[in-house]
Amino acid sequence: MKNLMRKLEELMEIGGTKKDITFLIISGIALLCSIFDFVKLPFDASWVAIILCGIPIILEAVIGLVTEFDIKADVLVSLALLASVFIGKDFAAGEVAFIMQLGGLLEELTVAKARAGIEKLVHLTPQTARIVNGETEKVVPAEEVKINDILRVLPGETIPVDGVILQGETSVNQAVMTGESLPVDKKPGDEVSSGTVNQFGAFEMKATKVGEDSSIQRMIRLVQSADAGKAKIVSLADRWATWIVVIALTAATLTWLISGEIIRAVTILVVFCPCALVLATPTAIMAAIGNATKHGFLVREGDALERLASVTKITFDKTGTLTYGTPEVTAVKSALSTYTEEDIYALCASAEQLSEHPLGKAVVRCYTKKTKKTAAAPQDFQMIPGQGVSCTANGKDVLAGNAKMMDAHNILIPKQVQDEIEQYLMKGCTIIYVAVDGLAAGYLALSDTVRKESPDMIDRLKEEKVQPVLLTGDHENAASAIAGQLHIQEVHANCLPEDKLNWIEKYQKRNEKVCMIGDGVNDAPALKKADVGIAMGGVGSDIAVDAADIALVDDEVKELPHLIALSKRMMITIKLNMTFSMGLNFLAIVLAILGILNPVVGALVHNAGSVLVIINSALLLKWKKH
Repeated sequence: MKNLMRKLEELMEIGGTKKDITFLIISGIALLCSIFDFVKLPFDASWVAIILCGIPIILEAVIGLVTEFDIKADVLVSLALLASVFIGKDFAAGEVAFIMQLGGLLEELTVAKARAGIEKLVHLTPQTARIVNGETEKVVPAEEVKINDILRVLPGETIPVDGVILQGETSVNQAVMTGESLPVDKKPGDEVSSGTVNQFGAFEMKATKVGEDSSIQRMIRLVQSADAGKAKIVSLADRWATWIVVIALTAATLTWLISGEIIRAVTILVVFCPCALVLATPTAIMAAIGNATKHGFLVREGDALERLASVTKITFDKTGTLTYGTPEVTAVKSALSTYTEEDIYALCASAEQLSEHPLGKAVVRCYTKKTKKTAAAPQDFQMIPGQGVSCTANGKDVLAGNAKMMDAHNILIPKQVQDEIEQYLMKGCTIIYVAVDGLAAGYLALSDTVRKESPDMIDRLKEEKVQPVLLTGDHENAASAIAGQLHIQEVHANCLPEDKLNWIEKYQKRNEKVCMIGDGVNDAPALKKADVGIAMGGVGSDIAVDAADIALVDDEVKELPHLIALSKRMMITIKLNMTFSMGLNFLAIVLAILGILNPVVGALVHNAGSVLVIINSALLLKWKKH
């Protein structure tokens, strides 16, 4: 029997939303025909609505009862439909079926399409690896790599498995794992993760974690497990359905036994149909989604706003969310009296002119933006992986790079300059040292910059009684510097994807509702695990957007407080809708018991309540907190 019910359920799912809309239009026309009798038909037009809208409701109720003994709102609707047909009140049955199917359609329209985030994560998984055996090199499928195999990774290639560098120096883009905006320099002895990208120098590595144990595969499993563990909100109408059914049946049975009039009992079932109750939530959600869309939010999950209303903590990724995610030159300093700060800036921009490193590109971009000039072209340009660049510019030998480059060329950094640099490092800045003709000439400090709207946004979130938390893969200095500017008290730095997920899980175990806001692939597990995930749709990765419940399309984080306030207002509207609809239903029951209402008038009265619920929900479309 259960197998038969499952087959029926599968058949009912075929056709989708377009089919449902077509059936509703036909049913609505049929009901109008039955009221005004414009078209002479050999049958009651109400039967069109009963068949197209009523039969799916009855089947759904039967399937739920037989397979799981699950009493939902459609059980009472089915009883009212059958009772109305039994006593010949076909219009009442058709009207109730139509309004309930309309509520179901509205609910369907608030549910997002199936997401493909995990598939995209799978596509990030490296497909091949270069195994080195003595003097020979062999390209094999990545899944064939074994622990302790020696691999070679060329510039631009994705690292196939986790391992340790044996030979060579490079910079690795680890954004997929940590969300860091800048590549990380790597040398022999350093660990590298699968899925991250080798930017510059070729290197050899020993495999330490392969297959299902590799970092990228662990992330895929994190995303899958986080999604499976997220509870879905059940509609209030279905939550209260059991009690509604018991009360309605009891009242109808007692009325029939006492009065002896079955029409009163049927009227009770009709007026007790939770049409307005079913419409209360989806209409408010749809109106709120429409409002959110105007403010740049794409709501991908129907119940996301319902969950957002109860959030007490908002966890932010730093790079690309609270900050712009691109390094900017924040200071230029000269260490020699013979060079001005403008000279140091110009020489560094010339040296970095041909660089492919993000820091070098940032220097050139910022120099051009500030001076409106193009840096002089370098001669004898050379890029040194893991250190920096060297060239001849304006007839001078110029080095621009990190402290390791200065050490390699025996360039001494004066104590006073080192102390200054230490202050910038404490603020989370990255330093590019500049040496000219073998002498330390100055340095540039670069850092990610806070979005101009972030400080006000954080303050407004606090007004909504939501506590901001910073979860970032960046090191502690950078994280603390940004948190200090934004007055965020709780900060967790050096977070890998599983660390972010674990922090969210820890908050949830304290019965706190958590919203996660991020933009990178590394944020996907946390976005899935959180009660509500919001992805930066403009700068964010496709995978982050697919993992989230809501996407901020234009990256205007200043709108986040409005979204929180809107979700709370939506819940107030839903509760008002439900209180009104239940109050009207109970009043109609009393009138039905007394024989004042018949099934047709009862259906009209309680469906008038449905109209008022829709009007009240529509007020959310233009709502804004003042």
